[in-house]
Amino acid sequence: MQFRMLRILFIFLGLLGTITVDLHAQSDLYFPERNADWEKIDVSKAGFNKSRLEKAVEYALKNEYSGSRDLRIAILKGFEREPYHKIMGPVKKRGGPAGMVLKNGYLVTSWGDTERVEMTFSVTKSYLSTVAAIALQTGAIRSVDDPVSEYLWDGSFDGEHNSKITWRYLLNQSSDWYGTLWGGHDWADRPPRDGAIDDWRARELREPGSFFEYNDVRVNLLAYSLLQVLRKPLPMVLKESIMDPIGASATWRWFGYDQAWTVVDGLQMKSVTGGGHSGGGIFINTADHARFGLLFMNNGKWIDQQLIDPSYIEMATTPSKAKEDYGFMWWLNSDRKWKKAGDKVFYAAGFGGNFVIVDQERKLVVVTRWLEPSQIDEFIDLVYDAIED
Repeated sequence: MQFRMLRILFIFLGLLGTITVDLHAQSDLYFPERNADWEKIDVSKAGFNKSRLEKAVEYALKNEYSGSRDLRIAILKGFEREPYHKIMGPVKKRGGPAGMVLKNGYLVTSWGDTERVEMTFSVTKSYLSTVAAIALQTGAIRSVDDPVSEYLWDGSFDGEHNSKITWRYLLNQSSDWYGTLWGGHDWADRPPRDGAIDDWRARELREPGSFFEYNDVRVNLLAYSLLQVLRKPLPMVLKESIMDPIGASATWRWFGYDQAWTVVDGLQMKSVTGGGHSGGGIFINTADHARFGLLFMNNGKWIDQQLIDPSYIEMATTPSKAKEDYGFMWWLNSDRKWKKAGDKVFYAAGFGGNFVIVDQERKLVVVTRWLEPSQIDEFIDLVYDAIED
């Protein structure tokens, strides 16, 4: 009996030791509370060289996006090649450069006004991808490899070509869907530089899944399709499932085009956009972006809540067959474009130099706003040059 009691005691102590280690591992990460000041960490304790990190921040401040701060002007100028292009949703004048660097969730450094709500353009796509994750987790979508035509019967995916399109192909932008949505023609979004309009209209269709094309009309189609299966406005889904649990502010908004209304269960609902090059998309501050990046840095877990299935994050950050540096609306550093960052780094990117960069291996999140897009490579090199550990 005495031997048995000792054996139980040793097992208990062993389990206690395991629990202590697990709690210690969890305590290495910091998750900011809602409306609280973000806890800072000493630059050197975070493993950075102070002067070199200051150089990276100075670079971001000196290399502001060269487009007009009146984003209506910048948008119309930036997409002037697109036939019939016009602004169809909300637009907001922007502020100056801003950004944050997190290590293990702690704030290492920041610059600019990180509380100012800004347009974020195609960074919105990574939030849209996250709503797709919720659709999978709730069973609204059974598999990303299901044809979307099995879920929508309104004609959006009719025909020999469009009926082959799966959720995966919408998520990795390889669907080559053809059609018109909310007044936008698929062929008119980022058209080829050569050829006449009639040539673009009559283009040869690519087999779904075989060819990558960055196209906001098709991204907006994904948003519309998710609205149909979730049967709830996507901003509400994102708020309840992700943004509220991570303590995001009450200031972010997600807009669609003025005319993008549909009826679901007898109620009018707005279908949102996955970008802002015709207006709309997510308007959000830098700190909320950082929270979103931190969630992905920790593989979808916020404190003790697993908000996103890690298997989805793995799918979302795996190169597609059509493009080696693109997953489910996340850009990948798998081709080592940023040589000093690891090949597991992934990031959201938007017009005007908006970036949310996630490095799971180093437990690093970098957010930068209104950095001249051509200077992002140099900025990332400077940030990684500042790492000493």
